[in-house]
Amino acid sequence: MKPLLLILPLALGGCVVGTVAKTAVDVVTLPVKVASAGVDAATTSQAEADQKRGREMRRQDEERGKQLRMAQARCRKGKALPTDNCEAIVR
Repeated sequence: MKPLLLILPLALGGCVVGTVAKTAVDVVTLPVKVASAGVDAATTSQAEADQKRGREMRRQDEERGKQLRMAQARCRKGKALPTDNCEAIVR
């Protein structure tokens, strides 16, 4: 029984050393992770910029289509606005 009690602290010592080493690595790498996350949040990649521009262009196209359909409906009903060019709007 005594040999087991003598070996037990040595066997558990590796767990403590491993935990301390992992904690030390985490403490050292944490500032780097925080800084890189901040830089990533503050900067926009070219792909992200392209996606944003594409979404904005699609939104503008949808709005123009909506306005055109509304103008067509007004022209058909004879309630055109002064800004509607009913002759140019294809029915």
